[in-house]
Amino acid sequence: MCKRRLVVFFRGLAVVLQFAFFGAGALVINSLIFPCISVFVPKEKQRFLYCDVIHKAWNFFSSVMQKSGSISIDVLNFPDALKNSDSSKYGKIIVANHPSFIDIVLLIGLLPNTVCIAKKELKKNLFMGNIVKSLYLINDEDNEKLLNDAVNLLNNGFNIIIFPTGTRTVEGEDMKLHKGAAMMALHSKADIIPVHIHCDYKFLAKHQKIYDAGEKAVKYTLTFNNPININEFFVNNSNLTEIKMRNRLNKIIKENISVSMI
Repeated sequence: MCKRRLVVFFRGLAVVLQFAFFGAGALVINSLIFPCISVFVPKEKQRFLYCDVIHKAWNFFSSVMQKSGSISIDVLNFPDALKNSDSSKYGKIIVANHPSFIDIVLLIGLLPNTVCIAKKELKKNLFMGNIVKSLYLINDEDNEKLLNDAVNLLNNGFNIIIFPTGTRTVEGEDMKLHKGAAMMALHSKADIIPVHIHCDYKFLAKHQKIYDAGEKAVKYTLTFNNPININEFFVNNSNLTEIKMRNRLNKIIKENISVSMI
């Protein structure tokens, strides 16, 4: 019993230290690296470099968590469409359930040329403010601007990650989805790649303490379910009104991120 408590204690301590390391790294990127890029790199190349910096930094953080034994990651059915970081290719909309705090870190660390939608409050965050303003789409309630910015990013080869629930999901509870992902797909004509994220132990979940890391490595299984071809969706649902089409697509998204279909 004492040994178990020690294991749990030191695992929790390791996770806390890892997030302190993450925060320090974010502060350096936010206050030093990104400002330097904005000054010394041509404007048309800045976003690609911003994106590459965050992709590599979060990939490194993911590897630190894995090598320390805090987590393990199993990726299933990774699509060929996401393996190539060539910016000339049209981007994809990646939708996923959201069981833990680090889902976005794992996904962006895995996927090159990928951005996400951030809450407007993060623009004032000491650690992330400059990163958010420079790189990500801001959900500031101006839907038309958000959609137009998303189309521009997708046309330039960036993938966009959206958690349609808007907040972390709770296992066993029915997911309630916002319609933003469906609206973006219908507006941009970009294909959707659904991802189901599963943790074998509740970790960094909603209302859970950061140091609650269990007794062994938390296994993340990221399953990339089959893509939703948006052109095919339009053909199969051409008789529906715009609202009904959006609701139908939202239902399909929910089905595809709720469980692993592989």
